[in-house]
Amino acid sequence: ALLAPAYVLIAVLVKLSSPGPVLFVQERVGLNGKKFKMLKFRTMHANLNPDTHWTTRNDPHVTAVGRCLRRSNLDEIPQFWNVLKGDMSIVGPRPERPVFLERFRHQVPEYMARHYVKSGITGWAQVNGWRGDTSISQRIACDLYYIRNLAFGLDLKIVFLTVLRTFFHRNAY
Repeated sequence: ALLAPAYVLIAVLVKLSSPGPVLFVQERVGLNGKKFKMLKFRTMHANLNPDTHWTTRNDPHVTAVGRCLRRSNLDEIPQFWNVLKGDMSIVGPRPERPVFLERFRHQVPEYMARHYVKSGITGWAQVNGWRGDTSISQRIACDLYYIRNLAFGLDLKIVFLTVLRTFFHRNAY
């Protein structure tokens, strides 16, 4: 409720920046391989098929407002609705799109182990710089570390580091 004015401002900026919906809904895979609809503020032009598009640095499909939202992680705010619905947690491995899950499960050992816990808005991989177009194996190594060391203290550390490290992180695009 306290952040509602910021949400409204972001929604207006997204709407004014390019035609299309304010929110972007995408199928992701979470706990026990269950698929769910993840929400984000839309950061790309609406005519793109983002289910098979992997965003890279200086991606021409990202809008000017979208670039700012991605760099600041503000595009992730609607995922708190996914947390309230029980699809996600605040901390955990980031959920992946089904098409990429099928690819990674065959390429990266233990990839599917990340589905033993709820997906998160932020995670150990993200606070350690493994986000965006970076090594999938390094991300999985971080996810597995998180799963093997689950503790409330680790979650608090990740939330703290999220604020410190990932706000305007160089791999956020």
